[in-house]
Amino acid sequence: MNQPFDPSALFGGGAGGDNPMAGLLAQAQQMQAQLLAAQNEITAAEVSGTAGNGLVTVTGTGAGDITAISIDPKVVDPDDVETLQDLVLGALADLANKREELAQDKMGPLAGGLGGLGGGLPGLG
Repeated sequence: MNQPFDPSALFGGGAGGDNPMAGLLAQAQQMQAQLLAAQNEITAAEVSGTAGNGLVTVTGTGAGDITAISIDPKVVDPDDVETLQDLVLGALADLANKREELAQDKMGPLAGGLGGLGGGLPGLG
């Protein structure tokens, strides 16, 4: 007669008292804490994007909020609004790129730590 399945043998309290999943669970919990810390750091970070060699600067948070726009008076020309619009768009694009770089810097090493755990799941492999 076969022994009935005892899940405690896998997750702790088995015949030998060993917990083969404890190391994996501890590693997952540590990674979760690191990811949360990195996300909080990104959210709290202040990032600036510029265009026109600093004529227009857009400042925002890592969470995506725009907190300030600075426009040098030299670039304000009522007869050439398009240039100012282009500079603002360029500064916003630069801000988005820098925000993405920040996220990659903070989250990249942690995502690499997932190893083969991601399998075919989007964002994990």
